[in-house]
Amino acid sequence: MNVVDSSGWLEYFADSQNASFFTPAIENSTDLIVPSIIIYEVFKRVLQQQGQADALQALAFMQQGTVVDLDIPIALNAAKISATHQLSMADSIILATSRAYAATLWTQDKHLKDFTDVRYKEKFK
Repeated sequence: MNVVDSSGWLEYFADSQNASFFTPAIENSTDLIVPSIIIYEVFKRVLQQQGQADALQALAFMQQGTVVDLDIPIALNAAKISATHQLSMADSIILATSRAYAATLWTQDKHLKDFTDVRYKEKFK
């Protein structure tokens, strides 16, 4: 199972330099978990930068994976992760969701690179 964080989805949709790193996880939709907070983050960014039509297309593509809503167990685990590791709310929710499904988290976020269940690729500047 895989979770691709928001920056990975944005790299993929923009066909940016790191898109190929995220492609295997994104295109294997049967093993793809999509936390609902990632839907929020990606839809918002695409809406702001490219408009509603592209944002809706991105949403439809992301929904090919299994979308997971924030429930109480994930929220509590995210709070513990955040308190222990000083992570943001979004990063904590994404990591907790990934762990709830025994998934690998694919990211460009430096704050997450040292976790054992994470595949990290440095973001090009």
